[in-house]
Amino acid sequence: MMLAATLPFIDINLSEYGRFIYTIYPIMLCSAGLLSSLIGIYIIKWKGSDEPGKALNTGTYFSTLIFAALAILFTLIMVIGLNGEETTMLWKLSGCSIIGLFAGIVLGFTSDYFTRADRKPTRKMAEAAQEGDAVVILSGFSYGLLSVVPAALGIVLAMIFTYLLAEVFGVAMAAVGMLAIVGTIVSNDAYGPIVDNARAIAEQGDLGEDVIRIADRLDSAGNTAKAITKGFAIGAANLTVLALLFSYAAEANDIIFPDNIAVMDLLNLNILIGAFIGVVVPALFSALLILAVQRNAAKMVDEIRRQFESNPKILTGEEAADFSKTIDIATKGSLKELILPSIISITVPVSVGIIFGVSALGAFLAGAILSGFVFAIMMSNAGGAWDNAKKWIEDGNLGGKGTKVHKASITGDTVGDPFKDTAGPSINTLLVVMSLTASIFLGFLMLFGNGAGLISF
Repeated sequence: MMLAATLPFIDINLSEYGRFIYTIYPIMLCSAGLLSSLIGIYIIKWKGSDEPGKALNTGTYFSTLIFAALAILFTLIMVIGLNGEETTMLWKLSGCSIIGLFAGIVLGFTSDYFTRADRKPTRKMAEAAQEGDAVVILSGFSYGLLSVVPAALGIVLAMIFTYLLAEVFGVAMAAVGMLAIVGTIVSNDAYGPIVDNARAIAEQGDLGEDVIRIADRLDSAGNTAKAITKGFAIGAANLTVLALLFSYAAEANDIIFPDNIAVMDLLNLNILIGAFIGVVVPALFSALLILAVQRNAAKMVDEIRRQFESNPKILTGEEAADFSKTIDIATKGSLKELILPSIISITVPVSVGIIFGVSALGAFLAGAILSGFVFAIMMSNAGGAWDNAKKWIEDGNLGGKGTKVHKASITGDTVGDPFKDTAGPSINTLLVVMSLTASIFLGFLMLFGNGAGLISF
């Protein structure tokens, strides 16, 4: 749908056959990506490695190279029958998809550097734990913010080159390319929770320190893998939403009121108000989700404490705990707490459009994209680094388990969990939902001041 919305931005006259090829071309690239993922996953098994993180990265890099080769091959086949102008543009779109995928690799490298246990940022966080809980929190937060810079540069360069090649459709194709190897990305992402649960089972089953140490090593690689895959997802979501923003502006410009939305004047108060509200929404959304985790965690602690006090035999292993109660708290609480954030993601864009107009809503989306990217990258990478800093200490460094340093690192990990597993990944969905909501309600918003809103400055 997103690619169909940006197809009119291609500045060439497409023949009927050319339009057909351009419509199915993204689908063919997705097929090439799936094939590349299958080959990349088998390469992980074939090459093998004593370093789980290195093995996962190897699969991703091989999948990337294979996709680039297949994209060129598929383009060679699909240009048959096209005229010269259509052929040139299709090659440009192929380049855009490859640029998008390599931009994803840049995001992956960034997450890998800032979250791996053997890298400088994570080691520095672990050393900061020697000075107490507050310092380890400050260190993790700082490195999380720092990780935004190279990630943003990767996205900016991808946007520049793809826009120069094929304008808005090129940016949309970069998003397709970034998620082309989705099979590899999803499998790496699924690896994290699997080894995390395996580690918990090993600890609860008293399988010994050697087993737990191996599980910790696998879990550490899983944290880095999750951060890398979240980087891909965040980058693709931002490129996608940017393309949707262009399509939203085009729809308003060409269909509804061509004189009022061609340019968003930043000196216009309505535009500034929309942009400021857009910047705030990802922060509000993240705050609500983190507070929800806090409330549900408190309920879980109270329930566990109640069971231990009412039945001391649970602690000795003579009787099993009532696990259904804790599961019930987690599932019901998560569904209940998502109601308000879901309402916000739909009602706020519509409200901005009704009150301040369609142009202000476009500025709102732009502000949300920019602040959402910063929040998502920062929380994802900071959370993964806090977790791996704790695991590095548990591996016998800086005194190992049970020390004050270890306890401080646990505080960092506790803060990082809702960052990397709840708020950070959810921002992608927030941005897409708000962009789609804006496009869907565009016609409805014309009822209010002919699109200028109820309040116009």
